[in-house]
Amino acid sequence: MANVVLEFKASAGDSEPQSRPVLIIGQQTNLHKVAWSLIKGKLQPVVSKEIWQAALGALNPNPTDSCPLYLNHAAVAAIPSRVSRHNSQSSAHFVSRLVRSCLPGGNNRCIVMVCERSDVFASSCAIARAFPIFSRRSTSSRRAEKKHVTVEFVIVGQESSHLDAAELECLSNAAHGVRMAARIVDTPCNEMNTDHFLDEIKAVGTELGITPVIIRGEELKQRGFGGIYGVGRAAEHPPALAVLSHTPEGATQTIAWVGKGIVYDTGGLSIKGKTTMPGMKRDCGGAAAILGAFRATIKQGFKDNLHAVFCLAENAVGPTATRPDDIHTLYSGKTVEINNTDAEGRLVLADGVVYASKDLSADIILDMATLTGAQGISTGKFHAAVMTNSEQWEVACVRAGRSSGDLAHPLVYCPELHFNEFTSAMADMKNSVADRENAQSSCAGLFIGSHLGFDWPGVWVHIDIASPVHSGERATGFGVALLLALFGQASEDSMLNQVSPLGAATNMSEDHMERDCKRRRLV
Repeated sequence: MANVVLEFKASAGDSEPQSRPVLIIGQQTNLHKVAWSLIKGKLQPVVSKEIWQAALGALNPNPTDSCPLYLNHAAVAAIPSRVSRHNSQSSAHFVSRLVRSCLPGGNNRCIVMVCERSDVFASSCAIARAFPIFSRRSTSSRRAEKKHVTVEFVIVGQESSHLDAAELECLSNAAHGVRMAARIVDTPCNEMNTDHFLDEIKAVGTELGITPVIIRGEELKQRGFGGIYGVGRAAEHPPALAVLSHTPEGATQTIAWVGKGIVYDTGGLSIKGKTTMPGMKRDCGGAAAILGAFRATIKQGFKDNLHAVFCLAENAVGPTATRPDDIHTLYSGKTVEINNTDAEGRLVLADGVVYASKDLSADIILDMATLTGAQGISTGKFHAAVMTNSEQWEVACVRAGRSSGDLAHPLVYCPELHFNEFTSAMADMKNSVADRENAQSSCAGLFIGSHLGFDWPGVWVHIDIASPVHSGERATGFGVALLLALFGQASEDSMLNQVSPLGAATNMSEDHMERDCKRRRLV
């Protein structure tokens, strides 16, 4: 999978399965709607119309099913026709699974995705997840030739026209972002330390014509970034705050995405055990998703100011490592007593969101992080946990999750009941809760929000992706599709406009909308 070139086309063209193996996926009801004339060129002469119809009749998805059409060269697979209200109608997770398990082998293959137009975006991102890039297997390094996978969408339903060039470009950029984020998360720290991550940021900046702002090492300490500096100061490669900024003419609001980029998390002096430390290369998943989403968003055109803020550090053990009982002053000016050095993500993000507010004047701040193991207990392996000071944005995040395939579900937002978990006799707060059985994921998010202030007038959204960032031993690129959909209304791209939950008609009058504050312009 590592050397696969993924290409989206309006038509993949005709070819015999022996020459180009093919996998056809869709809901069973949609597969029955496809005219034989649309797909026979990819199956004949070895698969007849009768064999195709017999295969469709044999499918019994529970929740999925597949049927070979010709040896190991052609197959058809069915995803659920109905899903629960907390799932995506696209069945994106099942699409990824079926592509990984059912796509025939070969150097030149084809996937035909049969779906309604509203599911195209989520399905394309799901397909991209099935083709991870990073690999250090010796056999893969010896293979110089690239494998090609061509994806064609057959649209059923009322809007059944072919995808145009602009829509295909959107799918390509989104897929690139998903695979890039997954590659960064899959790469171990000896190849993806803070130096390497900055190189990734600079490369995206060069491609987009943006010069990143980088604050690093001792400069972080001098400028008051006590969270980022305190977490990363013991590592060989110094911590950094990096910012990519898109500031178009005519922008009406400023949005900041803040990503947790802990390139490796040993836990610090509150060190993790031998079973919980493996996999902590994934602790940069939030920053990786934001980098992939930022590239795709700007490539598709974005009407408002957008800043991507990366809080990069390695939580290492060493003579200069932060100790429990140390007290740090964060960029907000608030003091934090460290009672758990393994609760480091909230420290770097607190600096990041306050920088977004104070220095970038952001109206909307979204932070994304692999923040807590408790997230998987709260919302599971497939749904990110969302916390926000705005009910409208809470609803929007859930809807964006369904339209993008990157599912999301709300956490409790109740600072008046939960924030006292951080009470300290020595400082403004501690960095870890007193009671680990009291809404851990919510409390962790509240720590970040407290540095903005619970009375901050803008929109703050916190998304914890600790569990969905990976599936088994592979990264998923989770978060890229969610961000593209959530902020799609500010995009110049029509497909992202369609999948966005924001900007839709509401019951508010035009006069009321006009009077409403900046933070609701996207709602």
